[in-house]
Amino acid sequence: MASSYSTSLKLEKMTTGEKAGLWGTVTNTNLDMLEQAVGGYVSLSLASGDQTPAISDGAASDGRNQVIKLTGTLTANRSLIFPDSCEKTYVVIDGTTRSSSHYTVTIKTSSGSGVTMPVGSTMLVVVDGTNVVKGLTEKGYVTTTNAYTAVNGDQVMVDTSSAGVTITLPASPSAGDEVHFLDAKLNFGSNNLTIGRNSQKIMGNSSDLTVSTNGQNFTLVYANSTKGWIKKSFAGT
Repeated sequence: MASSYSTSLKLEKMTTGEKAGLWGTVTNTNLDMLEQAVGGYVSLSLASGDQTPAISDGAASDGRNQVIKLTGTLTANRSLIFPDSCEKTYVVIDGTTRSSSHYTVTIKTSSGSGVTMPVGSTMLVVVDGTNVVKGLTEKGYVTTTNAYTAVNGDQVMVDTSSAGVTITLPASPSAGDEVHFLDAKLNFGSNNLTIGRNSQKIMGNSSDLTVSTNGQNFTLVYANSTKGWIKKSFAGT
């Protein structure tokens, strides 16, 4: 009977009497792959397109690494795509450069919806064999002088020194989703920040929120369909 391979890490499982004289070699290869799964690091560029790291049977492969750093200058929305059968945790680091269009990075399985990665963040994600679930996120900052649609977990430094800026809240939010806003140039009083509600309420109101006081630094947290987004903190008022 030929070898089989473990479901998640694809380690070789030899049968009795198979591969005489090669057990040491196969065992060492398995140990190398375990080391890759526990402490391996790989850098993958999204500059030219999506990345689909595989986990190959009995051989070192990009998708087995514990830590994946995403790099490259984005020219479109990109995805990091794991196989549907994968069951593993990953630490994913966003090292990409995103243009003024603020392209998105999604971590997903082949058929799942996945999670969107905040700019400059580091995320612990769980691939459960069907989809990708967010664990912990160390947030980064996105600085913008242009209209931008935020994703859950974004910390947006808004520069309105030249003109007012509209930041649109995420679509289809879940309870506990949050977006942080910061007046990067202390200029909201002259050129306002507009927060687009994206069909959800803001503090119970069915209208966009205008921020017109300098130095604002606050977080909006999504509560429910009745109240919508509410202020977690609001400095300077």
